[in-house]
Parts: sequence; structure tokens; C-alpha cells
Amino acid sequence: MDVLQALGRFHGPEHHFVLRVYFEDTDLTGVVYHANYLRFMERARSDMLLAAGIDQRAVFEAGEGAYAIATLAIKYRVPARLGDELTVVSHLKRLRAASVDIHQRVMRRDTIVAEAEVEAAFVSPTGRPRRQPSDWMAAFAPLVGKGN
Repeated sequence: MDVLQALGRFHGPEHHFVLRVYFEDTDLTGVVYHANYLRFMERARSDMLLAAGIDQRAVFEAGEGAYAIATLAIKYRVPARLGDELTVVSHLKRLRAASVDIHQRVMRRDTIVAEAEVEAAFVSPTGRPRRQPSDWMAAFAPLVGKGN
């Protein structure tokens, strides 16, 4: 199997994931459709895990479980538009045995376009909360609470 490489990078404890707004991301007016910010943030979270050395697929295929979004609160500040280059900045706010809280900002240069508070819960294949793998906890520990 090919080993995936993260597209984004850690800058200290923050993970930066760069993307461009394409036509398919926008509504009739050329503004990013509100639900697509969730897609952008999901890609950034998945890439952050990959950059931290976490293989979600292997853990899932081994029958251990996967992350599920338990809560998400998003605030839209200014519109992003067709052709914009955006950076999703993610940092871990809190780590618990069965979940992690993540703050994410969608940035256009120095402007916050949208931001979200996300709680990702680790769940068993049957959907019940369970402890995260210990190597995941170890990978996250040095990153928690050190971002903006």
C-alpha cells in the first residue's frame, strides 16, 4: 500500500492546510457555500492527523474505531470567493481519553474568514465512545493548548 503524505505542515503546534477556492465550492454569487467550510476543515483535520503520524485508516481497518464529530460550532466572519487561497489553521485545545477539542480558523492571509470549535470523539465500530489509541495520545500531547 502507498504511504500517504500530508499536504499541510505543522508550524509549531499549529497545523496549516492551504487550499484554493474553486468554482464547485461556490454558490450562484461566487461566494463559498457555507457547508463547504465544513469540508475544508474536515480535510485539514484529516491532514493534521496524517502530519502527526496517525494512520486513521489502519486503526479503522484493525477494528479499533474512528473519529466522529460530536459537536461543532462555526462562526462565519467574511465571505471567501472564487479563486481565493485559504489556509485552515488547526490547533488542539484539549485532549481527553476518548476525544479531542480542536479550534480551526479559515484564513485569507491575515483575515479570519470562518472559525470553528470542534469536538472529535473516538468511537468503536459500533459507535460507542472508547479510549483513543495510546500512540495517538502521545502524538497529540506536545501539541495541546499551545496554539492561538
